[in-house]
Amino acid sequence: MASNVIPIPTLEARLKRAIRHHLDSLGFLRSADGQLALSSTAKETYRHLHHAQRRDILRVKHKFISDAWDEVSMYFANGCEVDPERIAPRLELIEPSTWQSRLFRLACLTWSVPVSGGYGRRLRFLVWDEWNGRLIGVIGLTDPVFNLSARDKYIGWNAKDRAIRLINMLDAFVLGALPPYNLLLGGKLVASLVKTTEVVAAFKKKYARALGTISGKPRDANLVAVTTTSALGKSSLYNRLKLERKFIFQRIGFTQGWGHFHVPDELFLGIREYLRSLGDEYADNHRFGDGPNWKLRALRRAFEHLGIRPDLLRHGIAREVFFCSFAPNALHILRGESTEPDYAAIRCVGEMGELARRRWIEPRAKVSQGAREWVRSNLKEALGLNAAPPLAPAKKQVSGRVSYGVSKLRS
Repeated sequence: MASNVIPIPTLEARLKRAIRHHLDSLGFLRSADGQLALSSTAKETYRHLHHAQRRDILRVKHKFISDAWDEVSMYFANGCEVDPERIAPRLELIEPSTWQSRLFRLACLTWSVPVSGGYGRRLRFLVWDEWNGRLIGVIGLTDPVFNLSARDKYIGWNAKDRAIRLINMLDAFVLGALPPYNLLLGGKLVASLVKTTEVVAAFKKKYARALGTISGKPRDANLVAVTTTSALGKSSLYNRLKLERKFIFQRIGFTQGWGHFHVPDELFLGIREYLRSLGDEYADNHRFGDGPNWKLRALRRAFEHLGIRPDLLRHGIAREVFFCSFAPNALHILRGESTEPDYAAIRCVGEMGELARRRWIEPRAKVSQGAREWVRSNLKEALGLNAAPPLAPAKKQVSGRVSYGVSKLRS
C-alpha cells in the first residue's frame, strides 16, 4: 500500500529556498560560478535592490512616521516658500529625545536608500534655512567602519596605525538635502557644510576628551577628516565637489561591494532563529562593541551552516568613497607625523553657505522651475502615509519562543 505521507522539507531547505527566491525577486543574476551579478548599473536598478529593505522599515515604523508627520511636517518647505537668492543655512546640533531628533529621523526616512542610525560617537545636525525657518537637509556623522581599504590605502595606514588614530575621523552616514532644496542642488550645499568651524567645535566639545566606550580609557581626539560613501554607485553629488578651487570631498576609491542590505529584516529574523536552534552565538551577537557588521557576520555563519557560498553577500554595488580633509596637515596627523591640526583656513557655516548658494543654487534656479512647484504633501507618499496602515505581524510560537516573520519560511 502506497504511503500518503508527504515529506516536509527541513528548515535548512526552506531557508535556502527563501533566500534564493528573494534574491531572484530583486532581479539579481547569477554567474556560472554562482556569484551574484547586477542586471544593470543604472541608479534605478540600485534603488530597486533597496526596495524590500525600505518597505520593511516603513512598515515597522509606520506609527512613528504618522505621529511625527503630525508633529513636525510644517518644517518641510513648499517650493513657493524658498527664495534661492536668500537661502541662509544654519546648523543645529540635535539632542536625543527631542522634536528635533524626531524631525531628523523622519527626514532620513524619505531617502530612497535606507539610512542607518549610526553607532558609537554621533553628531547629528539639522540644516535650517534661516530666511524661512524651513529644513534644508540633514547631516549625520558617526564612528567610521574599522575596515575600509580605500581609506586605509589613501592614508597609508596599517592595522596598528588605524587602531590608534581612527578616533580623529568620523563618517557621514547621512548627508543631503530635502525637497525642494535638493532640486536646486541643495545636496551640494549641505555636503559643503560638513567642513566648517561649527562641526569642528561640536566635535571638540563632545569628544575631544572622552572615555572610549569599549576600552574605558581616555582618548584625545581632533576631528581632521570625514569620509562618506555614495549610496547609488558613482556619485554626482560629491564628485568634483569644490569651492574656491579646493576640494571639499575628494574621491579616493571604491568599496568592494559586500553587504547585507539585500537580505530584508523578515528573512533575517528567520535566519537568526535558525542560528538559535543550533545554539550558535552569532544569533544574538549585536551588543555595542561587537562592531557595526554583526549582521554581516551572522549571515556568514548561517551560510556556512547552510552550505551557501558567502559570495551571495557580495551584492556588487561598488560605492565611491570620498574623503573630506579639515586641515592641510590632516594626513600628517592621521599618520602620526603631527599632533596639532591647522584649522586656520576652515570657514564658518555662513561663509560656506554663501559660497555654495552662489556656486550651485542660484544658477540652477535660473534654469529649473521644478523646485517652485514642489509641495510638502508630496513627501507623504515617500513616507508611505498614503497607503493603509500595515497589519501587525501574526505571532507564532516557535520552539518555546515567540517569533516574527518565520511562519513564511515554515509553511
